[in-house]
Amino acid sequence: MDIFGHTALVTGGALRLGAAVCRRLAQEGCRVVIHCRNSAEAAGALCADLQAMNAEAFVVQGVLDEAGAAERIMAAAWEAAGTVDILINNAAVYERGTLLETDEELFLRHIRVNTLAPLMLMRALMSRVRCGSGGDAKAARIINLLDRRVAGTATGCMAYHLSKCALAEATRSAALELAPYAVVNAVAPGPVLPPPAGGVIGEKAGTVPLGERPVAEAVADAVALLLRADSVTGQILYVDGGQHLLGRWENE
Repeated sequence: MDIFGHTALVTGGALRLGAAVCRRLAQEGCRVVIHCRNSAEAAGALCADLQAMNAEAFVVQGVLDEAGAAERIMAAAWEAAGTVDILINNAAVYERGTLLETDEELFLRHIRVNTLAPLMLMRALMSRVRCGSGGDAKAARIINLLDRRVAGTATGCMAYHLSKCALAEATRSAALELAPYAVVNAVAPGPVLPPPAGGVIGEKAGTVPLGERPVAEAVADAVALLLRADSVTGQILYVDGGQHLLGRWENE
């Protein structure tokens, strides 16, 4: 699919990976709805930057961990842009904690934002797309942002790891359930954010087989690639320098 003229809602789109995705989509002529929670100033600045590129850009603000939040955010995006047919589930929480350190609230916080919110946003999008399009095949594109840890075993981040593994399985299930009305895929980044100043590639991120940490722009390129792939659904594209091949990460 040529995404020119289509409209994408990018959750957590104001900063870091989300901002890189917004910029990449805007470069391809996609209209972009930037969702933020607390980063309204950054979202506004990014929106202005995209508009300076002659892209159509909008900002919506809202939490993701409350009942009905996904529906409200999707409704706000449609009100702002007039339509949405691409959903990028990028927003996430990450808090470290072993099993013994993970209480019920910590676990539920990750599930609400990292798993339940993307599911409810997918549901909210499809209820509108199918009604508005008359049920046209491949009317929507959905990309879920995962983590290369879903390919193996990770320790030290129990709640986060489980929430992303659940979203990975939800991606495959949704791809089958929503076909042929939507194409659903995922991108699993590796250690995109750099280590502290003075750090080396073997620190924090672990071993990177290709020898270089991936950058945010590479993740954004992967998102754009999957959006264009009409015959690819239910897939996870790893952008991690080969780390998913290692299969185990301890206390990163």
